[in-house]
Amino acid sequence: MCMLEIINLRKNFKNSRVLYNINLKVNKGDIIAILGHSGCGKSTLLRCINRLLKPDAGSIIFQGQDICSKDADLQKVREKIGIVFQHYNLFPHLTVRENIMLAPLKVKRTSKNIIEAETMFLLEKVGLLNKMNVYPNMLSGGEAQRVAIARSLIMRPDIMLFDEPTSALDPKMTKDVLDVMIHLKESGMTMIVVTHEIAFAKEVANRVVFMHSGSIVEEASSDIFFSHPQEQVTKDFLKNVIKIEV
Repeated sequence: MCMLEIINLRKNFKNSRVLYNINLKVNKGDIIAILGHSGCGKSTLLRCINRLLKPDAGSIIFQGQDICSKDADLQKVREKIGIVFQHYNLFPHLTVRENIMLAPLKVKRTSKNIIEAETMFLLEKVGLLNKMNVYPNMLSGGEAQRVAIARSLIMRPDIMLFDEPTSALDPKMTKDVLDVMIHLKESGMTMIVVTHEIAFAKEVANRVVFMHSGSIVEEASSDIFFSHPQEQVTKDFLKNVIKIEV
């Protein structure tokens, strides 16, 4: 079942073309890895999907509604389309528990007791229940990223976007964060992941999208993408960036 469809999406910054004619379908349960060189538009695409950025042209059909229309309820869009950034963006003056509880208390106005119970459940799920009363400056990078994931999950999104969630982490922290994402996959969460983690793209994603100069130039199942890329620019990327001979 198609959950999200991007149609002819375009985005410019001043006179610079950042996204051009992006077309992509995301089905329920998909894990889509987006690869490409820095500056090719990957992060901008995620921000357009979450509507943190307004596209200049095109449509994003989410659950049957065009969320690029002027009538779109952006607060509800962001509740249903969660996003986790590279740099966590936790509030330094709030504890881990308070960071997670803040949005649902202010936006959903749900009972504090219910939100607190859900927070404890999510912290246990990401392996950080023992950190609930500490402040972000007392967390490792991997722990802070897992808190950021829990903070997005408490809004009960239907799809999760990840923008280079492990790029600033050492191998141990990277594994901890990727393990959480693998558990999300097992629970049926739909995810779009901008990443340089090739092992994740190979072993966890069911589809891989390759972007170049603001466009999607290749899309395939993960096994076909890595074994039989079609476009020369994709072959060059695999050969030169991640040392795969194709």
